[in-house]
Amino acid sequence: MSDYNITDFINTSTFILLGIPGLEMAHVWISIPFCTMYIIAILGNVTILFIVKREPSLHGPMYYFLCMLAVSDLVLSTAVLPKMLAIFWFISREINFSACLTQMYFIHCFSVMESGILVAMAFDRYVAICDPLRHSTILTNTMVAKIGLAVVLRGGTLILPYPFLARRWPYCRTNIIPHSYCEHIALVKLACADIHVSSYYSLSVAFLVTGLDVFFITVSYIQILRAIFSLPTKDTQLKTLGTCGSHVFVILAFYIPGLFMSLMHRFGHNVALHFHIIIANVYLAVPPMVHPIIYGMRTKEIWDRLLQLFTHKGTYIFLFLLWLSKQALCIADR
Repeated sequence: MSDYNITDFINTSTFILLGIPGLEMAHVWISIPFCTMYIIAILGNVTILFIVKREPSLHGPMYYFLCMLAVSDLVLSTAVLPKMLAIFWFISREINFSACLTQMYFIHCFSVMESGILVAMAFDRYVAICDPLRHSTILTNTMVAKIGLAVVLRGGTLILPYPFLARRWPYCRTNIIPHSYCEHIALVKLACADIHVSSYYSLSVAFLVTGLDVFFITVSYIQILRAIFSLPTKDTQLKTLGTCGSHVFVILAFYIPGLFMSLMHRFGHNVALHFHIIIANVYLAVPPMVHPIIYGMRTKEIWDRLLQLFTHKGTYIFLFLLWLSKQALCIADR
């Protein structure tokens, strides 16, 4: 931190992201799992999108929502991890104020969108299990598109005040953000003004989004469980319950790290700063990686299409790898 100017200034145009304060010497090692998670997230979510687009039998509400989740994961991880890895690898800590506000907006906006998509997926499971005969008439393509548009508008509208409020504050303390990305509160805390408006608004959004979304998901699954346990045989109950397993795991992977991070902010005042930052990074990096793995492993239709893809393309992949090996040997001989 001593390498940067921390004297008073006004209307800064550049901020400094420290990465993980206190663990600068270990940044290269810390980057390995985050880089791995990013690669898996990109490959996994692109694969999900490719398989759903390629297979007409998967063109249904559940898979449309899954594609929305995949797009959200791609944007969310790409908004955070490339800059984070640049800090870890190249000590590229500077970020333009406008770029910082843009990153902040995309992170929070797509986090809200992702929560909304999980609610939509819970609604899809509710209709499919509790009212299966009307599933195709309720969740038409038009209705799915309207739900998707509502999710996007909600996320974009609720988070829009974040950058506008952050831009109007005067920053005259320091331009150093002790974080790996431009987190909203971490940025506005640098302002030399009363930031209660930003603080209260962000708290209201967190309560509104997380509270209501978790409530709707809980209500949906209460009704789903009631419908499942009213089925005549245990085998039918387990089979029906299995169709919800992937979605339940995805919900837990998204909300549990967020809940843990919120509890740390509220009660973990004695916890080291670097641990707070690592948890915040994990919260944004792990769900985009885990979601395609969960759906790929636990959704039979996607898993079968994935196996078919590798079976049909396996010979070409083998020949391509053989060609690469031959080229490498030729280069070595030279």
